[in-house]
Amino acid sequence: MNWHVDMDVFTIFSIIGTIAFAVSGAIVAMEEEYDILGVYVLGLVTAFGGGVIRNLLIGVPVTTLWTQGMLLKTAVVAMTIAFILPVRWIQHWRRSEAFFDAIGLSAFAIQGALYATGKHPLSAVIVAAMLTGIGGGMIRDVLAGRKPLVLRDEIYAVWAMLAGAAVGLGWFETPIELLALFIVVVAFRMMSVHYKWRLPRRSLKYALAQSVHQDEHQQALAADQAAKKGDRL
Repeated sequence: MNWHVDMDVFTIFSIIGTIAFAVSGAIVAMEEEYDILGVYVLGLVTAFGGGVIRNLLIGVPVTTLWTQGMLLKTAVVAMTIAFILPVRWIQHWRRSEAFFDAIGLSAFAIQGALYATGKHPLSAVIVAAMLTGIGGGMIRDVLAGRKPLVLRDEIYAVWAMLAGAAVGLGWFETPIELLALFIVVVAFRMMSVHYKWRLPRRSLKYALAQSVHQDEHQQALAADQAAKKGDRL
């Protein structure tokens, strides 16, 4: 794929991801009753936080963010529209929140992979895809006082990593192939939401609670047996 086509595809996915995540951050801010400044801050962090983390990791100057004037303006316009939308429209968005979040995840994962491909090894491409796809959302959730979605919800970061691997291995190169990959990642993310696919987890909180309950039960039984023995004596 030539450089011009690369940049066209890179720009398209950047715009898609920016709009999806900027609006996502703005709505989370409104749910948490932040003022308009908080809406803009959270929206911008969600849209650009993943890219900043990626740049730090792969050695790209963070100041390149300030050269993305078009994307910054796009994010501000998207957040402004979200802020003035009627409540019923925002309610529609919330019902479709997982879908738009999947769009942002897929678009930014592919964008991050394209950013690193050809400059770094496959492992770095995969990590760049993952951090670009999930980094902004993680910062958004932390600032909003929520448990990060990526650490507790259905399979999430895995799809970003697989997208990065597919791009890094050269399986998807042309614009049509990258668009197909984008659709596939969105589809699998939505399937993981619908079917509640989850990675293996182990809850120490539940296990410790059960252990404490069993200890208390055993102590109660021992006390009861001692009382009965005392009555017999």
